Amino acid sequence: MAETLRLAVAVLGNAASVSLYAAPMVTFKRVIRKKSTEEFSCIPYIIGLLNCLLFTWYGLPVVSYKWENFPLVTVNGVGIVLELSYVLIYFWYASPKGKVKVAMTTVPVLLVFCITAVVSAFAFHDNRQRKLLVGSFGLGVSVAMYASPLVVMKKVMQTKSVEFMPLPLSTCSFLASMLWLTYGILIRDIFVAGPSVIGVPLAILQLVLHCKYRKGSVVEEASKGDLEMEKGNLEKVDLEIGNVEKNVTNQMNGNS
Repeated sequence: MAETLRLAVAVLGNAASVSLYAAPMVTFKRVIRKKSTEEFSCIPYIIGLLNCLLFTWYGLPVVSYKWENFPLVTVNGVGIVLELSYVLIYFWYASPKGKVKVAMTTVPVLLVFCITAVVSAFAFHDNRQRKLLVGSFGLGVSVAMYASPLVVMKKVMQTKSVEFMPLPLSTCSFLASMLWLTYGILIRDIFVAGPSVIGVPLAILQLVLHCKYRKGSVVEEASKGDLEMEKGNLEKVDLEIGNVEKNVTNQMNGNS
C-alpha cells in the first residue's frame, strides 16, 4: 500500500513538474513573437537548469542506490531539455549586454555542476556520501530556484501588475512543491522534501499576488485597448477630413 502511494505521488509529482518546466513556453512564445526579452529575467531558467542537472545526477545509480530515485531522473531529464531551450532562446533574442549577462551566469553554473559530478563520482566510493554531497548542493540550488521569483514578486508589488509573473507558472509551482514535499516525506529523503518547504509558501504568495493584482492588469490592458481604438478613430477622422478637403478643392478648381 505504501509503495503504491509513493508511486502515485511520484507520477503526479512528475506531471506537475513537467507542467512547471513547460509553463514558460507561453513567455518564450511572446519573446519569439516580439523578438525581445523585454523585462523578463534569465536567472530563474539558468538556476532551473542547474537544479535539473544536479537532481538528474542525484537520481542516477552513480549517486543513489540502484534506481531508488528513478522518478527524479525522468522529470529532471525533461527539465534539462526545456530549461536549456529557454536559456538558448533568451540568449538569441537578448541585447548584446544581455547576452554577456547570460554567458557570465551560465558558464559558472555548468562548471559547478561538472565539478560536483566529478568529485562525487571519483572522490567518494559510498552512495551515502555521494548523496550527501550532491543532495546538499541540489538542496541549496532548489531553494535558490524557488526564491528567484522574489525579484519578480517585488516588481509585481511595485507596478501592481502580474504581466511578468504568468499564472500557469505560479500554479504549477505550487502543485509541484506540494507533491514533491509529500513524496520526500514518504521516502524519508530530506534532499527531495527540503526544497519544497521553501517552495510551497513562496508559491502560495505568488497566487495571492495574482488574486490581488490581476484586476489591475486587466484594467490596464483594457485601457491600452481603448487608447489604441481611440487612436485608430482619430486617424480615421483625419483621413475623412482630408478626403473632404480634397473634394472641395477639386470642385472649386473645376468651377473656376
